[in-house]
Amino acid sequence: MEPTDYESRLKLLEKTVRILQKKLDRSEADRQQLENASELRESLLKSVIRELEESQISLEKRGNELETALANLKALQMKLVESEKMSALGVLVAGIAHEINNPVSFIYGNLNYAHEYFQDLLRLVELYQHYYPEPVAVIKREIQVIELEFIKQDSIKLFQSMNIGAERITEIVKSLRTFSRLDEADFKSVDIHEGIDSTLIILNNRLKASVNNPNGIKIIKNYGNLPLIECYSGQMNQVFMNIFINAIDALEESLLSTDFSVCNKKITSYKELVNNNPQIQISTDIINNDWVEIRIADNGLGMDDKVKVKLFDPFFTTKDVGKGTGLGLSISYRIINELHGGKLYCHSSPGAGADFVIHIPIRQSKIK
Repeated sequence: MEPTDYESRLKLLEKTVRILQKKLDRSEADRQQLENASELRESLLKSVIRELEESQISLEKRGNELETALANLKALQMKLVESEKMSALGVLVAGIAHEINNPVSFIYGNLNYAHEYFQDLLRLVELYQHYYPEPVAVIKREIQVIELEFIKQDSIKLFQSMNIGAERITEIVKSLRTFSRLDEADFKSVDIHEGIDSTLIILNNRLKASVNNPNGIKIIKNYGNLPLIECYSGQMNQVFMNIFINAIDALEESLLSTDFSVCNKKITSYKELVNNNPQIQISTDIINNDWVEIRIADNGLGMDDKVKVKLFDPFFTTKDVGKGTGLGLSISYRIINELHGGKLYCHSSPGAGADFVIHIPIRQSKIK
């Protein structure tokens, strides 16, 4: 091979090597650039993930805050409703006490005088009859017309019934005051039975016989020998009111039912279920020496687990629109559990009625 050809091929090889080296350098630069870009994308991705995680944590925290705020708002709303109800009741009772007590005191106070005056007149008539046994014809005729002898006999019953009526009105007004405890401090030792009885007197109109319920609702009391109980008596009476109303509503609803099934058994009439004898049983007793148990049970249709699990939830109701707010039992639950450190729960199943059980300590000072 000629020296010229060798040098030419050598130069060509050198040129090829330089070109390949440049391509290699460019590939290395591209690789390095891609690697840097990948690291940047990975860094950006990690940053985005961190931001998303932080946002998720922030959203969860905000969600929890909103849930807490909503729960507080519902509790405040319940408290406001409860406060408004008790305030309205207080105004109502004060007005009734003022408007009824005054005229009743006049009537009640003057009945004895009226009875004495009437007896004086009867004695005067008897004197006339004794000394003038043969009155003129006009007087004889008038004695027959007015039935004087009947008046003498019936006057005693008449004044007795008037006295009983006046006393009854006085008892009703006293029960209203006892129910709302307007004349007592919020927290004191009270007779639980007195609170229950006063609440029943207020609801007496709904317990009496009616067109839909000819026999009325029977109240069965099994009171234990309870001491005075330390409690917020006005709120406790509100609990009794809510549970009684719930029981009465359940019994009335059952009475209107004409065709339904209980535990897959066909019932053609509510009379079959309660023997035409709707009733509410109230029992009280001391448990564990330091606690009082109050049970209020009806013999209505009862409820299934779906209803029972939501029974004390705010605004939950099975009643038609306009017939219930769904706050009565939830307020009662708060009063017993939170205000008195007790327990309120319900035993019920379809066809077995509902049994509300209240446990509260005899002395609140022991749980404060």
